[in-house]
Amino acid sequence: MFQSFKPTWTVEALYDLDIKDLKKQKIKGVLVDLDNTLVAWNNPDGTPELRQWIEKMRKANIPVVVVSNNSKDRIHRVVTSLGLTYVSRALKPFTKGLKEAAEILNLPKENLVMVGDQIMTDIKAANNFQIRSILVRPLVESDAWNTKFNRGLEKIILKKLYKNGIPFERTLK
Repeated sequence: MFQSFKPTWTVEALYDLDIKDLKKQKIKGVLVDLDNTLVAWNNPDGTPELRQWIEKMRKANIPVVVVSNNSKDRIHRVVTSLGLTYVSRALKPFTKGLKEAAEILNLPKENLVMVGDQIMTDIKAANNFQIRSILVRPLVESDAWNTKFNRGLEKIILKKLYKNGIPFERTLK
């Protein structure tokens, strides 16, 4: 039961994703959650570190698509200044948004990875879509009101995953 919430890898932050590691895993497209993964939910402008990471991805020819359950207006406000493509109202943990992103990128599933801070939405969606996933630590400890319930369930599930010895890699290497 808990297997559907298991990430392929975990890293501290999105910015820790290294080009060499992605290429070694044959990842050619990165799907990324918006709030608390790409930007802090309460700081839509992002950081210089984020902009550097996006530029590294561009130079490496690895496109990044934001896949978020947020509204088009919310996402557009953030990604416009970052120059990223996005899918709004993705309906994660369902696969609708991930399918749209894969079509935008025109890449097969084996060349995609979903990066997010929530196992209940991001990781579950990736597993439902049968692509690899990377769980990152949320950028800030506070959450929007609609995420707090999921965080409680998430703690229980992660505890079970660790207790039952379900391993996942802590790095892409």
